[in-house]
Amino acid sequence: MSGSLEGKTALVTGGGSGIGRAAALAFAREGAHVAIVDYVQEGANQTLNMIREIGEGRVFKADVSKPDEIRRAVEQTVETYGRLDCAFNNAGIEGNTAARTDPWDHDNWNRVIAINLTGVFLSMQYEVEQMLKRGGGAIVNTSSIMGLVGAVGAFAYTAAKHGVAGLTKSAALLYAQKGIRVNAVCPGYIHTPMVERSVGIGSEFERHITKHLQPIGRLGRPEEIAEAVVWLCSPAASLVTGITMPVDGGCVAQ
Repeated sequence: MSGSLEGKTALVTGGGSGIGRAAALAFAREGAHVAIVDYVQEGANQTLNMIREIGEGRVFKADVSKPDEIRRAVEQTVETYGRLDCAFNNAGIEGNTAARTDPWDHDNWNRVIAINLTGVFLSMQYEVEQMLKRGGGAIVNTSSIMGLVGAVGAFAYTAAKHGVAGLTKSAALLYAQKGIRVNAVCPGYIHTPMVERSVGIGSEFERHITKHLQPIGRLGRPEEIAEAVVWLCSPAASLVTGITMPVDGGCVAQ
């Protein structure tokens, strides 16, 4: 797909680390200008420095759960590059891992839903607004295998990711004839800072995952998710809209 997005603009929320960083770099390698949207300035700047070795990018700070902040980030992207062609709505948090023993934690519920679901909803709203002005675009949202199946006790995270899957399908249907494709990726267990915090690399839980839950026998790499995202945004996926694509080493095939 080398150069498949030459001259286009891609916006990535949560681009300061993990899957978001890998996707930002992948977009840059395909020739896109990349807008890195993240609440953590340090991580976003690190991603930007990496992008500048291969292409063009900018950082726009925003909390995706706050309408004014994400609206402004999208507007600044278009002001800077003149267009918005692709968006990867990836910003997310795992929430309080203790919530698995207390799933009725209201603070955890509110925060996880605000970032992982409402943040995608708001990001899409302002992205679509800009894409309609140019006659189209491609949006990819990060759901999860927990957006396809349940997870014991992880009420907020599982509900949010199921919500992203449903939101993706509904938006895809609404904009199918308006030139905007909307899809979601559903990562399995990927070696990211989030998984390091929640699972523990080298832990007994990680060994359980790679032996029993992820049939491929290893954690995924962020770059493997990024490749799927870039493909979904590329002309090669021109007939693809409304899907929730597992990229999970076989997890949900079981």
